[in-house]
Amino acid sequence: MTSENYSLFRSYIDQNQALELEQYLLNQKIDCKLVDNSPTFDVTFANNPLDKNYQVLVNQLDFSKATDLLEKDAETDLEKIDKDYYLFDFTDEELLEILMKPDEWGEFDFILAQKLLKERGKNVNPEIITLLKKQRIAELSKPEENQTQWINSGYLMAFLGGIVGIMIGWYLMTYKKTLPNGEKIFAYSEKDRKHGRNILIIGIIFLVISFIANIYGEIISTNFYLG
Repeated sequence: MTSENYSLFRSYIDQNQALELEQYLLNQKIDCKLVDNSPTFDVTFANNPLDKNYQVLVNQLDFSKATDLLEKDAETDLEKIDKDYYLFDFTDEELLEILMKPDEWGEFDFILAQKLLKERGKNVNPEIITLLKKQRIAELSKPEENQTQWINSGYLMAFLGGIVGIMIGWYLMTYKKTLPNGEKIFAYSEKDRKHGRNILIIGIIFLVISFIANIYGEIISTNFYLG
């Protein structure tokens, strides 16, 4: 399997937590791998542990299985929860928001929110949970809006023959985001990706022109001094 077949499942600043999850998933026959995505160079020289980024990637075919597994584990952990846990103070509306955006909260809070709502007499059945998850996927699948500033900056830098313009064009054209179900989709609209392609092409053309012009200028300058 290539890296394209894996999607970001969880991200940690603590390597031990990432290793623990990786080993747990492997023990459950889930195809995953651990990637150290921390910056290779600390410009502050502070060695800040918060800059660490250890990512557990899961094969897209096993993504739903891995999520279901952690949700079942969360149900078991509910028996050990302290009554001063912060979710007990949440309103019904705040708990419902957790159900609508489980990817922002994690399995434990997601399962506990369901339990608390049921205890308060709210109708939270599996059909509703499935519907909310589908709505969340549909919402996150929408292209990122308002890329005008990036596009304008990209064209400007491309015409100036800068590498930055090429990088912006490539980013707009190829960048993908990972949905909660592990699916990878283009983050930007087709229109914005076309702008990215145009920026990339223009940037390469003007970079080549700039390179040739510099070489030609050096030749002229050298001939002038020699002559």
